[in-house]
Amino acid sequence: MATAPDALRASNSATFRTILAAVDAYAARARARVEGLVSNDGDLDAALLNCHQHGAHGFAWIATYAAALRAMLGWAEALAAERELAEIEQLILENGFAEYIGQLAGGLPMSQAEIVRPADIGLEVEAAELLAAARGLRADPGRIAALLAGGAEADRAPGDDMLVMMADQFRRFVDDRVAPHAHGWHLANEYIPIDVVRDMAELGVFGLTVPEEYGGSGLGKLAMCLVSEELSRGYIGVGSLGTRSEIAAELIRLGGTEAQQAHYLPKIASGEILPTAVFTEPDSGSDLASLRTRAELRDGQWIVNGNKTWITHAARSDLMTSLVRTNAAPGYRGLSMLLADKPRGDDADPFPAPGMSGGEIEVLGYRGMKEYDIAFSDFALPEGALLGGVEGRGFKQLMETFESARIQTAARAVGVAQNALELGLGYAQQRIQFAEPLIAFPRVANKLGWMATETMIARQLSYAAARAKDEGRRCDIEAGMAKLLAARVAWSNADNALQIHGGNGFALEYPISRVLCDARILSIFEGAAEIQAQVIARGLLGRGN
Repeated sequence: MATAPDALRASNSATFRTILAAVDAYAARARARVEGLVSNDGDLDAALLNCHQHGAHGFAWIATYAAALRAMLGWAEALAAERELAEIEQLILENGFAEYIGQLAGGLPMSQAEIVRPADIGLEVEAAELLAAARGLRADPGRIAALLAGGAEADRAPGDDMLVMMADQFRRFVDDRVAPHAHGWHLANEYIPIDVVRDMAELGVFGLTVPEEYGGSGLGKLAMCLVSEELSRGYIGVGSLGTRSEIAAELIRLGGTEAQQAHYLPKIASGEILPTAVFTEPDSGSDLASLRTRAELRDGQWIVNGNKTWITHAARSDLMTSLVRTNAAPGYRGLSMLLADKPRGDDADPFPAPGMSGGEIEVLGYRGMKEYDIAFSDFALPEGALLGGVEGRGFKQLMETFESARIQTAARAVGVAQNALELGLGYAQQRIQFAEPLIAFPRVANKLGWMATETMIARQLSYAAARAKDEGRRCDIEAGMAKLLAARVAWSNADNALQIHGGNGFALEYPISRVLCDARILSIFEGAAEIQAQVIARGLLGRGN
């Protein structure tokens, strides 16, 4: 049997297709076993799902790996349709398949302390069959590292020259205006300078997916992924500025009245309005149904009272998309979304508006925009601030943005992962120990090769979710998988890159210390990893066969 790279050189992916079929069969058996644990008379039982979280979440990860390998093979096949794969591309593909199948059959890390093994779901026989189907695959991460050190690069987005050119434009912007200054902004806990924000607006960051009729570029989520990745490669805060506008614009585009769309979308697209999302409360976390902040309609005004927390870029924003309770209906049914205009604040006076107060939450990383607690005390808004003009639709409106938000978060995570890889590679080439550069030592090289491999896996899974969204397909599960995997990869890459730096990586003067802190938040916000795995498992198990 030909090796997988040889098969792809001949534009024949049958070898990998056979292996992928074995992975899909393994995932299908895992699903069947977990369904037996969490179903009652054929119906999904929420209590049983919670009781068997380890197995259910393990299945979510297994399904995520299957989707990731499918995306990787799609990437390689697209390349092979255009030209012969470069050596680094062939090795990344085979290294990814070999390692992920090894983890599926041996032990898959859901977190640093939680491994799902075949025996946990009764898949010992199936695991042996999976290994047999993948026999002959080889992993050579050290060779990948050597190729990287020689300047080799793998093509990220074959088949779309316009998107590649756009990504290159943002790469140059990041290398010039962001990367040289990001660590200084982080150490000083400073806002990203407003002139950088203006430059981003001129480049079209804030209107990337806003329809052209409202002054945006009208591009899709794949374009958003490439731009978010490049911006986050320079500094996660810069990449996340685009997220604020993406979420707000999507809310208003999908759920707003014509008047709200006409008023807000052009100003968001131009960067005139910098929005922030005001959803989380001190006691709610991911449990949005328990939100308590209330808005009462009095004499033609919404009067808001309550507390919000973990509000990113709250002081310097101009618009708050605020999820509040507007009636006595229980749970999600009583929630509405308000479009709350506010004046920009600063460190001395973060909330210069009647009825608002709050303070900064000091954080390890993810700086540049700052995090805040906000208290509302009879904060008044006009009656027209209700998104869509109808009460009780807030949670549904927010849910409609989750796919886009999680795809973009996955893209930001890929950017952070790429930054960590580049920092680790640069240090390994420059640092001399025992008369050799660090990259000459196999365990250092192996780390770098795997970092490059898994970054590409996360990237292609994110792109696959974005393409599904652009094609109008439901992709809540795919978006969740992309976010789940990419967040773990960002943390793993940052941790490995810091290890390569040794003691210097623990020093604040080295940028990898910042990247480690920035990477850590990615598996928490936009749906914590545990919540994300629960959503994926419930979604897949509840869809039927």
